[in-house]
Amino acid sequence: MKKSVKKIIPMQNGGQTEVEVVKGSSGKVALNVVYYVCGAVLSLFFLFPLLYMLAYSTKSDSAIAASAGTFAMFLPDFKNLGAAFNNYKTVFIDYKIGEYALNSLRYAIISIVLNVIINGLAGYVLAKFRIPGSKFFTFIILFLIVVPVETSIIPLFMVVKRMLGFKGVANILGIILPATISVFNVFLFMQFFQSIPKDYLEAARMDGASNLKIFFKIILPLSKPIVATVSVFCFIGVWNDYLWPTMLLVDNKDLLPIQAALTTIRGEKDLSEGAKMASLVITSIPIFIVYIAAQKYIVKGFGTAGLKV
Repeated sequence: MKKSVKKIIPMQNGGQTEVEVVKGSSGKVALNVVYYVCGAVLSLFFLFPLLYMLAYSTKSDSAIAASAGTFAMFLPDFKNLGAAFNNYKTVFIDYKIGEYALNSLRYAIISIVLNVIINGLAGYVLAKFRIPGSKFFTFIILFLIVVPVETSIIPLFMVVKRMLGFKGVANILGIILPATISVFNVFLFMQFFQSIPKDYLEAARMDGASNLKIFFKIILPLSKPIVATVSVFCFIGVWNDYLWPTMLLVDNKDLLPIQAALTTIRGEKDLSEGAKMASLVITSIPIFIVYIAAQKYIVKGFGTAGLKV
């Protein structure tokens, strides 16, 4: 039940006035407490696998066996942190995981730039230009979003093989180019661009700006949330890609991205479990950093892009 309390507030002219303040009910406070407690418990529940992975990356095989089945399996081995250094040293020096991470980083950066430009231009045309069959193209985009990638990977492989081949720079292009086209990203750009007022575009055209100049000078600077969202999705997709690079880089192991190399590393029989977990930690850290850095833009981008869905 709500309670009201009367408070006396001094006025600027030296007088006083009485104001009635309504306080929230005790039931609402209790509900908020339950909400936050349940949220904290669920957060810890989903964090347990990450804590398990991080803790095991700091241990030797004997310490892992000793802590199995106890709460200590979620805690680092503080008594012997030198084992953690050895685990990370092994995957960096002996298995060169840093080089594979740089491969993935290069592929991701190039793919993000091309992704924003190509898919952004497609979304810009569909959102701001009256073209014949625009509704049909929108329907095709929505239809292709629900089509699994696995259904098109074999035809895509044959196209890349015939057009580029699998030698030299063609291998890199074969990995990057398919990642630059995404119908889902085209849809996100289109929805976001529809929320940008046409007055900006008309004013720019009156000043003699071309469509490309309007896109790069006006549309993209106003679309930082959706650009950040698409960039994060593209980065995660390229960073976690395993099947496609494995199909293309059969004879070029040095160009493998980190996920494909990680499978090879985890298959090594002589590698300790702690070192295997250390390789997983290394592959997970960049995703966390990128997502945390762009989190507020992702929420804003989805909120704006979904206004006209």
